[in-house]
Amino acid sequence: MEAKSGQNDYEQVREDLQKLRDDLAKLTKSVADGQKNNISHLRDEIRRESREAFDQVKQKGDEAFNRARDAGTKAVDDVEHKIEERPFLSIIIMFLAGLLVGRLLDR
Repeated sequence: MEAKSGQNDYEQVREDLQKLRDDLAKLTKSVADGQKNNISHLRDEIRRESREAFDQVKQKGDEAFNRARDAGTKAVDDVEHKIEERPFLSIIIMFLAGLLVGRLLDR
């Protein structure tokens, strides 16, 4: 009788160990799936934030480009206006600048 009782205890311990293994496997899988979800969530958040940062940089770049373009356009308009006011003086200045550049390049 005691042998059967020992056998039953052994079987019970064996079954309990198998249940523990199964539970541990389920727990490990659950933790792994949770980590995958966390990583996926973090990856999505990083993508979103990097897109926002890129959009902000692009917007600031566009604004700077527009300011530079406006300043260039204004400078060209100012030069055209000065040439229209004094065309003869402008021709003389350009002639002298050409002579100066020619002399520098001859050396």
